[in-house]
Amino acid sequence: MTNEALNEQTLDVTHRAVTANDIDAFYEHRLDCEANRMAAFPARDHSSFVAHWHATLANQEVEAKAILATGKITGNSVGFPRDGRREVEYWIGAVFWGRGIATRALEEFLKVESIRPLYASVAEHNAGSRRVLEECGFELVDQEPWEDATGEPVVGLN
Repeated sequence: MTNEALNEQTLDVTHRAVTANDIDAFYEHRLDCEANRMAAFPARDHSSFVAHWHATLANQEVEAKAILATGKITGNSVGFPRDGRREVEYWIGAVFWGRGIATRALEEFLKVESIRPLYASVAEHNAGSRRVLEECGFELVDQEPWEDATGEPVVGLN
C-alpha cells in the first residue's frame, strides 16, 4: 500500500498492542528532522531507541499502542506516569501528517487510557499537535520551559 493510498476519507485508524517488530518502524518515523524539531524532542541512536522501547514495554504502568491506518503502522500512542501525573504522548510518522490520523488515533487511545486527569505536553511552535490535543478535549493548564535537543529554550504547553 502506498502512502498516497492513505487519504483521510478512507482511513480506518486503529490501535493494537505494540510488538517488538514495531520498534524499527517507530524508529524510522523518528528519523525525520522536521518531526524532531516540531516535537522539540531529541533523536536517539538506534540502540538507545530500542532499549527505551523495551523498557517501555516492560513497564506495567505504561499503556503503549501501535497506530495503524488502513493496516499500515503510522505511529504510536503511549500513556505513562511522570512526576506524579498521568501523561499521554503520540508520534505519527511525518509522511502520514495532514490526513487526520493523529486526531483519530488520539480519540481512540483516550478510550483505552481512561485515567483522569490526563496531561499532554506540546512545544509552543507545534501548532498541528496543539490543534490535535485541543480537538481531543485537552486544555492549556500551564506553560513549562524546557530546552530542546540543541539547547534552545522551548515553552511547552501542558
